[in-house]
Amino acid sequence: TSSQCEVPKDPRYPECPGKVDWMRARWTSDPCYAFYGVDGSDCSFLVYLSEVEWFCPPLAWRNHSSQPSPQHVHQAAFRTDLSMLLDQIGAGKESLSFMKRRIRRLAPQWTTAANRLDAKLEHRWRDQKKVARRITAICRFTYLLFFNCGSLFFFSTETAAVNDEKVCLSLQQDAICHIRVIDTFGTEPAYNHEEYATLHGYRTNWGYWNLNARQYMTMFPHTPDNSFMGFVSEELNETEKRSIQQSKVNSMAVVYGKEASMWKGKEGFLQILHKYMEVHGTVYYETQRPPEVPAFVKNHGLLPQHELQQLLRKAKVKKKKKKKTLGEYVPVVVCIIPGHSILSVRAKVDHGLFAIVAVQVSSQHPYAEQYIGSPHVITVDYNNSAEFDTAIREIMRRKVEPYLPYEYTCEGMLERVHAYIQQQVRPWPPLSSLRLLVSEEGESCVEACRSHGFICEPAHFRFINNKEALRRYGVLDSEMNHILPAFSVLRRECGLQREPLLFSCAGHSPKYRRVCPCRDFRRGQVALCRDCL
Repeated sequence: TSSQCEVPKDPRYPECPGKVDWMRARWTSDPCYAFYGVDGSDCSFLVYLSEVEWFCPPLAWRNHSSQPSPQHVHQAAFRTDLSMLLDQIGAGKESLSFMKRRIRRLAPQWTTAANRLDAKLEHRWRDQKKVARRITAICRFTYLLFFNCGSLFFFSTETAAVNDEKVCLSLQQDAICHIRVIDTFGTEPAYNHEEYATLHGYRTNWGYWNLNARQYMTMFPHTPDNSFMGFVSEELNETEKRSIQQSKVNSMAVVYGKEASMWKGKEGFLQILHKYMEVHGTVYYETQRPPEVPAFVKNHGLLPQHELQQLLRKAKVKKKKKKKTLGEYVPVVVCIIPGHSILSVRAKVDHGLFAIVAVQVSSQHPYAEQYIGSPHVITVDYNNSAEFDTAIREIMRRKVEPYLPYEYTCEGMLERVHAYIQQQVRPWPPLSSLRLLVSEEGESCVEACRSHGFICEPAHFRFINNKEALRRYGVLDSEMNHILPAFSVLRRECGLQREPLLFSCAGHSPKYRRVCPCRDFRRGQVALCRDCL
């Protein structure tokens, strides 16, 4: 009845009336609202704002204790028989055969990891989800769409046209909020929002999907606006670790750059490296046309992964060749491999990575620099040959034990996937993880949070995007701008974000200080807060 759906004025939920007004004006702007039962009535607004989100108090007339009937709910369990998965991968392509071989080789590690994680979760109840996969591609480096009616969707990609994917998305509008896209490098909010990207020069061939930025899942945590999916690097047992240490050649370096063009202009640094070490390369070449690399480089050509791993395990140092844009020198899987030092180049570069992110890169491998560090990762100034020389001599003196970050182990990957599937379809992470900070002018929330030992959490923007937080800084306005919420002390100006899809950790402006929602994170698992399991 109408009396049951009067907008409450509860001091514990001060934002409820304003959120209802917002829903009245804009509930048709996103198909996810209809998916959750919003139909334009105040009752549906209140149900959504109290049960899907938590801006309004629970409604007394709703049955909050009702649960799905037992026959429709099944407990999720880790599977140890991978035969069904292997059958679904298919055959015919070398890439698929490689995937199958790797899955079989790592099967014991996956099984052990699943058992350990199940014990860590104390065998608690987990609802079984329905997962639908669609093999398709939305662009060269965007791999998976996941959708599922009522849960989450996972996709695997090979070949398909962008137009085909647009049709797919248009057919799935009622469930678009459940789509997940495996996106190697990520997509920042400014590039994702079609209208904003078109008006402000961010429109490209790859962005503008109008998804929540957390629906993009990335290989490395370039920006916390997206969800970090990552990958798995093979773990070593104690025998293998000892074998690596015994077989390591102290004066051997592997320079990874698969194209001859990556080596041009680097002769000075290669000469310094050659002064101390035997230099090996992995440059592609055709038999009749050897690559143009220095004569002292022992080139192995492009190697199968297992041969490349063997080569790397012998080396004392691994150097990644630098190119001009992150898209060309983004770290590959072999960069996260136990038993050697990574020599990474420090060079801040503003750029558009395939025009879907505009991050300022601190080095060739920001993840390794920030979350691993010395002695396993040494970052040097690309323009300082003396620093480079000193770093090489320091590496020669060190004994580096094999190290693999937890989040790149089988268990770390399963832990993330478990959290995403079980929790990301509801308000998450918990509000208790929020730490509110203010950036400096020109500083992004990514940098502001990191400088205090936290990580920016885009899901928390909605809790700080309010008048109470910014009123003291001057004239308050609301607009579509990916740096908002933010303020300028000098101009006595501040603004709220009008479009939730534009909440951005990565946005920054020399004129404004950002209001930043930070959170804590689990040691070795940057994707999850301390209470996120």
